Amino acid sequence: MTERKPPGMSVESWVDRQIREAQERGEFAELPGFGKPLPDASQPYDELWWIRQKMAREGVTAMLPPALALRKEIEDVLAAVVKAPSERAVRALLEPLNDKINRMLRQPPPGPPLGRKPIDVDEALREWREARPRG
Repeated sequence: MTERKPPGMSVESWVDRQIREAQERGEFAELPGFGKPLPDASQPYDELWWIRQKMAREGVTAMLPPALALRKEIEDVLAAVVKAPSERAVRALLEPLNDKINRMLRQPPPGPPLGRKPIDVDEALREWREARPRG
């Protein structure tokens, strides 16, 4: 336990003295990561870094509000549609997604609004056909 700051001593000099004495006792010599570069030192500053690290350590995926999670799912599904091998696969990807979008649109969201409408499956199939290599 640290001692109390003596009266009349500035906080800065009191803290400096405690650090110096701890260094002299060797309390900083065997810390994990000693002599290694700081991880992520080249990354831009993120004020929520500690939350992201804790979530990663505990295996928690990013917890998004339902509308934002659905937006992310829409992006992922539309990216998967481009690689779908058949029209049946495109429909199998888009129809359940449209059901989720419609359910979200019928109820007020607990977060930001979805801002997306159901995907026109026939239009997506037309684009999918045009994007496929002819052969």
